[in-house]
Amino acid sequence: MRRLLDPLLTTDPIRRLRLQQALLAMGLLAVAVLAMHWFVWAGVVRAAPVAWWTALALGGMVVFFALIRSGWSARAADPSLTVPQMVYAIGCCVLAYALLGPARGAVFPIVMVILMFGMFVVTPRQMLGVSVVTVLLFAVAITVLALARPAVYPPVIEVGHFLMVATMVPVTAILAGRVAQMRLRLRTRRDELERALERIREQATRDELTGLVNRRHMQELMDQEHQRCVRSGQTFCLVKLDIDAFKRVNDAHGQAVGDVVLRALAQEALRHVRGSDLVARWSGEEFVVMLPDTRAVLARAPMERLVQRLAALRIVHGAEAVSVTLSGGLVEHHAGEAVGQTLERAATALGEAKAQGGNRIQTA
Repeated sequence: MRRLLDPLLTTDPIRRLRLQQALLAMGLLAVAVLAMHWFVWAGVVRAAPVAWWTALALGGMVVFFALIRSGWSARAADPSLTVPQMVYAIGCCVLAYALLGPARGAVFPIVMVILMFGMFVVTPRQMLGVSVVTVLLFAVAITVLALARPAVYPPVIEVGHFLMVATMVPVTAILAGRVAQMRLRLRTRRDELERALERIREQATRDELTGLVNRRHMQELMDQEHQRCVRSGQTFCLVKLDIDAFKRVNDAHGQAVGDVVLRALAQEALRHVRGSDLVARWSGEEFVVMLPDTRAVLARAPMERLVQRLAALRIVHGAEAVSVTLSGGLVEHHAGEAVGQTLERAATALGEAKAQGGNRIQTA
């Protein structure tokens, strides 16, 4: 059924929801059309005016539907065109009031339903505006009808009808406004909760200082990559990077400068790795890079270039200017090997790179 409705309602979920709302409004007006034709059958009103009214009412709603379906309404402040649809439907009700004569009281329930239709969509201010327009339209229609056709629309009765409209419509608008305020508060709280959950997720997976993936999350990602490689038969590489003599930087310049160095190296590393590669802060001055679907022979050259770029980076903080070098241990994950064993081999290779003077990548 959903596929059958796709040509009519589109596959865009947001536009589809707007179109469903427009169809609901059209259905409501269709009920009013049926009621009008019932009164024609009952001899209360002539057929010709009702035929014109039917074409005007349903034709207008079809135009609204087409504007939403085509995407034109996306240019409007309210792409659903809810308020224009409500005002148009109320205008049709006012016209029906003028046509129905002795059966005109049947219009009022339809007006109330139209107002409730917007209760869960429009804002309190919009609801107030629609209620004012409704009262004014009925005031004009009632005045004109009472003066032009007092035999059918007795002024005393019309004053009573106007008082009913002037009372019930604002009350309905106030109630609808309260519902709208509750809806807005719930939406605000939901958005706040989503932002809070996103912050919690970030804190759980990101290193606060550098913004890189943290150690715990990196371990999860490596385990996932390990399982993927078990299924696919592919492999991946891990690189352990460590800043050479980082303690001297902290001792000579202070921990604040050390933090600046860590952040700068992290951002520079992210700029020079592939989009599929992952860089994590593993411990104080130690980082881990994971290169999926990569052999060690192909990973060595880009990792050496990365180390060279990081060594060439001049990090300025106030009057301080710092340059550092890094050493790295590069290993390829072996079939049947645990991720922890791969990391141990990377740590051993890192130690060899340090022993050779640092500022280099050692493959194991």
